[in-house]
Amino acid sequence: MAWSNSKVFGAFLEDLLNGTTAHDLNTDGFKAALFNNSSTPDNTVSSANSTYGAGQWVSGNEVTSTGEWDAGGKALASLSLSRSGAVVSWGAANPASSPGATMSDIYGTLVYNTTRSNRGVCFNYFGGVSAVSNGTFTVVWDSGLIATFTAT
Repeated sequence: MAWSNSKVFGAFLEDLLNGTTAHDLNTDGFKAALFNNSSTPDNTVSSANSTYGAGQWVSGNEVTSTGEWDAGGKALASLSLSRSGAVVSWGAANPASSPGATMSDIYGTLVYNTTRSNRGVCFNYFGGVSAVSNGTFTVVWDSGLIATFTAT
């Protein structure tokens, strides 16, 4: 089992398109929780299994540093949603731990909506294993974007 890519959950897109769960990407609360390599993320799972604390995202696979990157993750700030032609981009400020964090075996993050019953939005692979020892751990979004959606 291993992380190998970043994906948006199909269940999240279904929620948006069917209006079954009204995610507001500008004003809802979102968090980024860190995870190890104990499970293989899958974007085709049901809504229940893309939820923080359930399915592949059980707390036993989460990486934390008490007081620096607590269980449940870091709240995302400065959310932004924009569109250019057929591409919709969703971004946020880079979440960072406090300076005394010590964590290892970090492979990626689950981004989930705390306002909507902790439903998963996407998972982002870091490209390999990451760690920090008595320092600051920062998730750096590519070009400041958590996800992009393209209509083709």
